[in-house]
Amino acid sequence: MKLAALLLALCATAHAAPPPSFFRALHIVETSGRTGPILGDGGKALGPLQIHRGYHADSRVAGDYSRVADLDYSKRVVTAYLQRYAPQAWAAGDVVTLARVHNGGPRGATKPATVAYGDKVARLAK
Repeated sequence: MKLAALLLALCATAHAAPPPSFFRALHIVETSGRTGPILGDGGKALGPLQIHRGYHADSRVAGDYSRVADLDYSKRVVTAYLQRYAPQAWAAGDVVTLARVHNGGPRGATKPATVAYGDKVARLAK
């Protein structure tokens, strides 16, 4: 009986995800909620979630980089990237860690430079 309960709990968390408010908060922090082909970071980032070429490639989502100008496609890219580099945080819905990895790369959650960014996204995601 205990084994069955444990398996059910594991299955439930394996498919967990951050709340929908996470993407809204990320969008607000990155581009104040604007959509379209927004250039940022000195022309190195594109779209409503400010995705770099390397981030897009690392996400392994099929499609041309220019498609990150579309919010729905950008969300797919961010989802794939975070599930790849922060699977435990994704499963736990850990908004702070996910935001820090989005902002600072695969080891972003350990970088002091991403603390304020993660806190800002978390405040907006509440």
